Amino acid sequence: MLKLRQLQKKKQEELARTNLLKTTDLLPASRIRLQRDLETLDLPPCVELQIINPVNGMNEHPLIQLKITPDENMYKDGHFLFNIEFGDNYPIEAPKVKCLNKIYHPNINVSGNICLNILREDWSPALDLQTVVIGLLFLFLEPNPKDPLNKIAADQLISNKELFIQKVRSAMSGGYVDNEIFDYVL
Repeated sequence: MLKLRQLQKKKQEELARTNLLKTTDLLPASRIRLQRDLETLDLPPCVELQIINPVNGMNEHPLIQLKITPDENMYKDGHFLFNIEFGDNYPIEAPKVKCLNKIYHPNINVSGNICLNILREDWSPALDLQTVVIGLLFLFLEPNPKDPLNKIAADQLISNKELFIQKVRSAMSGGYVDNEIFDYVL
């Protein structure tokens, strides 16, 4: 009886593997890679992931939404949403990442564009979704004023860090900073 159950289980596993192979045979290499990235992803507790356009959907590019809630530093307790879109040339080309919140940050402009070296000149096919998540999280832990998209915020961070932190907290509360209103993200 025990051997019969073992054989049934083995047959079910083989069938599941065969079905998985059949579905991945239909997917382009970029989507197979993304599927593998998602399977091995190890998210920190302050990051949540939601799949908007599935990897196996053939009509649209895969789209993932990240919610980052830093648990330390000046952006602590903020909730920041990002869309990550994977094109047909992933991982040869970096995914397109956009911040959905209007925030005061030296490396993110008010349009949501992000200045992160691994998404531009330092991208390599060896990098993956895990690297992108860690890179985005690191922007909130250690903003980089030396490579800014928001030059005013970067200059403020360099010249007067305390004032910069006040402006960050005001912006996160949905307030005005330098005549610009920001999204409430607390």
